[in-house]
Amino acid sequence: MKKEKRNKEIKVAVAMSGGVDSSAAAALLKKQGYEVIGVFMKFWKEAGQGENRCCSSESENRARKVAKILDIPFYVFNFEKEFKKRVVDRFLDGYEKGITPNPCVVCNKEIKFGLLIEKALASGADFIATGHYARKKQAKGKDGKMEYKLYRGKDKKKDQSYFLWQLNQKQLEKIILPVGDYQKSQVRNLAKKFRLPVSGIAESMEICFIPGKLEDFLKKRIKTKPGPILLADNKKIIGCHQGLPLYTIGQRKGIELSGGPYYVVKKDEKKNTLVVASVLKDEALWSKILKVRKINWLSGRKPKPNLKIKIQIRYGQEPVAAIFNRFLKLQTRQRAITPGQSAVFYRGKELLGGGIIS
Repeated sequence: MKKEKRNKEIKVAVAMSGGVDSSAAAALLKKQGYEVIGVFMKFWKEAGQGENRCCSSESENRARKVAKILDIPFYVFNFEKEFKKRVVDRFLDGYEKGITPNPCVVCNKEIKFGLLIEKALASGADFIATGHYARKKQAKGKDGKMEYKLYRGKDKKKDQSYFLWQLNQKQLEKIILPVGDYQKSQVRNLAKKFRLPVSGIAESMEICFIPGKLEDFLKKRIKTKPGPILLADNKKIIGCHQGLPLYTIGQRKGIELSGGPYYVVKKDEKKNTLVVASVLKDEALWSKILKVRKINWLSGRKPKPNLKIKIQIRYGQEPVAAIFNRFLKLQTRQRAITPGQSAVFYRGKELLGGGIIS
């Protein structure tokens, strides 16, 4: 019979960003007796345009200080080339195709729980850990076999399971999520308790590799062609757009039309036309039918037809009931269903999987 390792015999590489969540994660694992090493990841940044917020020199210095306080080894993994190719280039490709991609979902799959796991395990680690607010459990699946499952974090407002729907069983096996069972306030208190200089660090919700406005970032990198703006109800031309990739479904700000407010309801790529509505309740903004592609089930198994689930179409939104078949039929209409964004599937608090809205 295989002997189980004790915590002190298990090496865990913690992805340390210099923030409170990952710092507390490292401290908790060290307290629990694991052999902990800190890892700081370098992502892509544009030359001469400031630093990537996720891996700035200030963030690295904070992470180093925390590692020193905890008395753990500290390493820097350079993933700049891979991040540019797998995250940034795909992000730009999506916008060129007229969709609104979510780079954080891709980064989690490809970098944080992809490359990091590969490099950490190759360096002798048994697991990797992050400061994500989500919970991992092992339980029997419907086929009777043991499998790994993900659940929403205990802190409902900070739950980050939405961004983890592309993970698979092989990745889940090697992941530890130490702060998933804590409220954010508790995590800040833990940082104070461990005397870590990160308890008051502010959070950023912006895209990490874009130092300024998204519109300016896109204009420099993709081709844009001006065209007409039509009003949804009477097809009247009421203005000119600056290029369809610069707009997203449901957008209100930045359309630059007098009167209004106006909301983007459709992007007609063939006619290079932007369609807007003058009121938020316009029928063109709402739908009960949702189509998804590139579907991933964390269990690795496709469900039976007519699966009843809850679906979340954007981060922070309350999930709505739906029935899954070839497409998703929602119980209640949703506003601004945006192609390229993630539709994430839940059963109660369990994350089942997700897909990309098409």
